[in-house]
Amino acid sequence: MTQAERELDIILLGASGFTGRLVAEYLLGRYGANDDLRWAMAGRNRAKLESVRLELQGYEPEQEIPLLVADSDDADALAELAQKTRVICTTVGPYALYGSKVVEACARHGTHYCDLAGEVHWMREMIDRYQPAAAASGARIVHSCGFDSIPSDLGVLFLQQAMQERHGVAAQHIKYRVVNFRGSMSGGTIASMINMLEQADKDPALRKLIADPYALNPSDAAKGRDGPDQSGAEFDADFDRWTLPFVMAAINTRVVRRSNALLHFRYGEEFAYDEAVLAPAGQGALKSKLAALAMAAGTGALLVAPLRALARRFLPAPGEGPSQKQRENGYYDILLHGKHPQDRDRDMRVRVTGDRDPGYGSTAKMLGESAVCLARDELSGGGGFWTPASAMGERLIQRLQNNAGLGFSVVDA
Repeated sequence: MTQAERELDIILLGASGFTGRLVAEYLLGRYGANDDLRWAMAGRNRAKLESVRLELQGYEPEQEIPLLVADSDDADALAELAQKTRVICTTVGPYALYGSKVVEACARHGTHYCDLAGEVHWMREMIDRYQPAAAASGARIVHSCGFDSIPSDLGVLFLQQAMQERHGVAAQHIKYRVVNFRGSMSGGTIASMINMLEQADKDPALRKLIADPYALNPSDAAKGRDGPDQSGAEFDADFDRWTLPFVMAAINTRVVRRSNALLHFRYGEEFAYDEAVLAPAGQGALKSKLAALAMAAGTGALLVAPLRALARRFLPAPGEGPSQKQRENGYYDILLHGKHPQDRDRDMRVRVTGDRDPGYGSTAKMLGESAVCLARDELSGGGGFWTPASAMGERLIQRLQNNAGLGFSVVDA
């Protein structure tokens, strides 16, 4: 069955979970219940799906959101889902535990796919295992369509396009700096990180892969000059501020580098990219180094199995999240600084902003718009494993600015 013949545009898998419900709420508020956009909610428990639908639509709505039942471990049910729709959008993580059969079903049946994965090792496994099938079927598989890694990936694309338009060259080095944000890391993201660390404990090759700056690049692609992610406090002369490590850099940087390779090295084969958090203005070396040490101690605790088990009791669990008021009061403000390859006076700076907390409110809108973009927009490129920038690029930037509360703008360097 061709994509055009399918009865649905999008199936939202995991709609009864915390983040999945937020995506459903967004799709309903923005696109209605099967008015122009035809979409359904899916999960393994029909009663929970009915509860979400009742909460979102009330009794006897004019048009009910369709409900479909499928378990993420049931290959036959997932194949049936995949053949009903143009896109499967899934929030069921950790993806290394619950996502592989969904990817397989989409790759084999020509169904586009998007998720919130930040598990580098699993993404690498999926690319290696199912790239041929996705290329043959025409399925566009796009991981990391939330706060990791859309602001990074599309922010770099936006800056590089601006640099080309203004100066006719690509920036040779881009720095992503978190200026400020309000919000918390999602329980699903934490669960994915912990699961990845637990697997790495058992497999030295996995530890090596996670540490590779180019872990997601095509195997035949040239590698650039990037090294390990920032692990301590460093002074950044371009911002005249101290910087601290950014916890999401380990996934975001790999996605950006893969985008460059998939875009035929539009940013250059020697392109460099890094991410960090700006320390408060006026904060000196001592406080910055102490802050970095505290962050390292927290991260280091997760590397020790007994401490990791203890940390689970205090960190948000999957299915937990902030209140509506907290989500709506959240935000993020990010600056990207692009270095001109010959003339530093022509450096450029871009601002990326979001109007909700990054881990939940804004992420739900980014994922929802990614699914709609894959389902409805004319996109270049065939089937295979893509990134947000290489698969959807400018069309997704436009959607996010028009509908999802994100801003992309050029500012003075």
